[in-house]
Amino acid sequence: MYGSTDPAGAGYGYSPGTPGATPQASHGPDRASRPPRPRAGWRQAGSDLLYLLPGLPIAIASFTLMVTGFWLGVGLIPLALVGLVVLLVTLMTARGFAAAERSRVSLLEGRRVGPAYYRHPEESGFSRILGYLRDPQLWRDFFHGIIILPVRVFTWSFTIAWTAASLMITYPLWAWSLPHDDDEQRGLADLVLGWDSFAADVTVNTVIGVVFAITLPYIVRGLAAIESALAWTILTNENAALRARADELTRSRQAVVQAEADTLRKVERDIHDGPQQRLVRLTMDLQSAQRRLDDDPEAAAPLVKGALQQTQEALAELRALSRGIAPPILTDRGLAAALAAAAARCPVPTTLDIQLDADERLPTAVENAAYFVVTESLTNVAKHSGATSCEVSVFTAGDLLCIRVADNGRGGAHIGKGHGLAGLADRLAGVDGELSLDSPYSAGTVVNADIPVR
Repeated sequence: MYGSTDPAGAGYGYSPGTPGATPQASHGPDRASRPPRPRAGWRQAGSDLLYLLPGLPIAIASFTLMVTGFWLGVGLIPLALVGLVVLLVTLMTARGFAAAERSRVSLLEGRRVGPAYYRHPEESGFSRILGYLRDPQLWRDFFHGIIILPVRVFTWSFTIAWTAASLMITYPLWAWSLPHDDDEQRGLADLVLGWDSFAADVTVNTVIGVVFAITLPYIVRGLAAIESALAWTILTNENAALRARADELTRSRQAVVQAEADTLRKVERDIHDGPQQRLVRLTMDLQSAQRRLDDDPEAAAPLVKGALQQTQEALAELRALSRGIAPPILTDRGLAAALAAAAARCPVPTTLDIQLDADERLPTAVENAAYFVVTESLTNVAKHSGATSCEVSVFTAGDLLCIRVADNGRGGAHIGKGHGLAGLADRLAGVDGELSLDSPYSAGTVVNADIPVR
């Protein structure tokens, strides 16, 4: 089980996670929406030079750490598997260099570089280390840290040489300071064209400088494009991100199907144990009252009264069940009114802080999920927390609907299979939402849920 994306990539749209994401809102950026690559020109030349000139020192550091860490790790594997830890540290260092390179290319091209998908093993200990060591993207980052050195030796040297040659355009400003009285010292004009004069030397060197200066933006743009193309090729993996997104959607769908099945079983059980039993009792009381109406009307009166009470109680239980499924107030008046009604029914004093536009309705699936989170959390507070107060906050942050339910109870809650909070996580998975829990013992419980609005 895994699913994370590098912040420098385009992954947190599918972020969960980002948690799962998001998806971060897809894992791969829309190709049609990407800005075009920069074009060569004097305006772009400055950015290209700022990108190219620091490249060689970074590549030397990356190559040195990658080679040293890899062979040191391989050599230490027989020594109580310490080498695996060294290899993991090396790969994580490669990931850091890769993230920095994606950021540099993003600044250079004005577009986000990604997606870059990394596995996040859920195991612990030795199995977790092996899970990271099997991550293809980490090894792609490692390979980039190795291969980038020879590439940058070429691009950096070419950049320095071409930039220095273009500075020959300033030759007339300082040519006078060079010695010219030595017969053995010959200028470029004399060596190439046989023109042995100061004016010819200045003219030739200046023309050369002009030619190199005119072509400098195109040369550095091409060199920067070589390095950025290498980053796009090795440091991104859109197919892996899309596969992870497909796996995440499959798991979410299965979680939603299971959550709906559990809800139906719960509703069926509640109906069977509650209203159905009362209706059976009501039927028996009415049949008994019908038999006694003719011969003993007075004896039938208590039976009719009991049947009326059973009817009222059955109606109350049916209303409670309907509120748990889809309350009419949520459909008619929106999330804020439904949550206010739910808080009023909670036996624990509850404070509401709902920062939503009263005139704006959220998507139906989002409202249903948010209502379910709050009501289930309030039910857990009333049944298990021992709290004396509770706070519910609902607000929007960007494209997320954020829900926070906090109590001052005994704490110690956890998300486990078969518990109500696990059902909440499954329900939220169906709308790409995420659930987090903070419940230290004797310090209360805070349930946080983030639901994408769009």
